[in-house]
Amino acid sequence: MIIVLAGIDGAGKSTAGVLLAERLTAAARPAILTMNRSGRRSITAWCGRRNIHPPVALLDAVETVIRSVNVLVSHARAGTRSGVVVMDRYLYCQLALRHLRGLPAGRLLPFLLAVLPTPGLVVYLDVPADLAHARVTRRAVDVETIEYLHGLDAAYRQLAVFPAFLVLDASRTPGQLVDDILAELGVHGAGFR
Repeated sequence: MIIVLAGIDGAGKSTAGVLLAERLTAAARPAILTMNRSGRRSITAWCGRRNIHPPVALLDAVETVIRSVNVLVSHARAGTRSGVVVMDRYLYCQLALRHLRGLPAGRLLPFLLAVLPTPGLVVYLDVPADLAHARVTRRAVDVETIEYLHGLDAAYRQLAVFPAFLVLDASRTPGQLVDDILAELGVHGAGFR
């Protein structure tokens, strides 16, 4: 089974993902966590150090390829094992970013979404932009504006698949989020026979 965690920066995807994989494994349901990053932070830092300002479409194309490769690797890992693969970020994240940047979905992302196995559960970690901003600022790894976070949240909500996502209040603790995800899995029992 594949579980995807999606949401704006600072929603707690990585923290919840680690805890979810640990709790599933402790419950005799082996789980791994994969990070489907786009490389945005590294690319932005590299360009900043060199005072390079590439076009948004070029940056997005590079990020899309990196994230797509990471998602393909995660699917390959999922196909070679039994149990649960928890994916921190997914192709939906890149689609939301493209929408936020005013770019079309393109061909690669819709193609991959059509041919790859559909995740068993997509969880959208819903968090107020001001709380997400405070979390991002506190971890001091990257910089996001509240306006950007609002925009990204709106972009996620405009995805055609968003109504199928399980939306959880991510202003709560990671433990509470994981409890809700586990309860959802218990209700549906998908992939746990």
